[in-house]
Amino acid sequence: MKRRLAWVCIAFLLLFTITACSQNKTETIRLAEVTHSIFYAPLYVAMAEGFFEEEGLNVELTTTWGGDKTMTALLSDGADIALVGSETSIYVHAQGSNDPIINFAQLTQTDGTFLVSREKIDSFDWEQLKGSTFLGQRKGGMPQMVGEFVLKQHGIDPRSDLELIQNVDFANIPSAFASGTGDYVQLFEPTASIFEKEGTGHIVASFGAESGSVPYTTFMSKQSFLDDNAETAKKFTAAIYKAQQWVDKKSVEEIAASIASQFEDTELEIIETVVERYKEQGSFSSDPILEEDEWNNLQDIMDEAGELPGRVDYETLVNTSYAEEVTN
Repeated sequence: MKRRLAWVCIAFLLLFTITACSQNKTETIRLAEVTHSIFYAPLYVAMAEGFFEEEGLNVELTTTWGGDKTMTALLSDGADIALVGSETSIYVHAQGSNDPIINFAQLTQTDGTFLVSREKIDSFDWEQLKGSTFLGQRKGGMPQMVGEFVLKQHGIDPRSDLELIQNVDFANIPSAFASGTGDYVQLFEPTASIFEKEGTGHIVASFGAESGSVPYTTFMSKQSFLDDNAETAKKFTAAIYKAQQWVDKKSVEEIAASIASQFEDTELEIIETVVERYKEQGSFSSDPILEEDEWNNLQDIMDEAGELPGRVDYETLVNTSYAEEVTN
């Protein structure tokens, strides 16, 4: 009788161990980000604070440096999920893809660039750009489209009221301005704050504050991946939501400390300055739900810039089911 009981106990322990191991199994997700920026702080918080691990996920992050390269990685199965501007999903849709790219979780909800002047301006007015040389971003990308949208909002025609330079590669824009090209430049952080600290330039306005809410950077996947990995997508979204809530509640200093290891070449003081700017203008989404009015604003901006292939219904390329489930 005792021997039989012992065998029952051993069998139970083996079953428990196997079940526990299967429950603790970690799934690897290949994530491609369009650039590496403090603008994406909630993502790095999710990694640093263990929110992905809590969901049983191991995220392998690769920086692909550019929307076209990021989308290529996603379409060629070089990545499971991409973090990139929502406009890229519209471009792919316009080409007649049989496996559409679906936006399923939003990370940032404003533009992340700033207008930097070569000269210090105590009282800036957008009219001062008229007649100047403006070093803008790559044509067809969200920074460029938002930049032109904001200029037009202030009565400035980017084609006739100033000299617009758009033939400089994204990675070389800061060095071009530092070497003397342009009276004004549109820059991401932390470069804008670094230039200001060094005296190379001076931040005079925020394109994010001027352009309103847009799905500037979202997590997206092919429809086929989401069909086959719905539970994984939900876990990923849950980890992002935890990070967004964490960022929403924590101080600038705590956020900067959490993501500092991602930016070893950037002074902690600069990281704090950048995080504070983005928090103040509401760039970090507090939840992963991409709203329909944001989607429509994105297309208005693309249309104004002459880059919209055709309007796409919200339901066609946006799936908020995972985001709604985890936020509820």
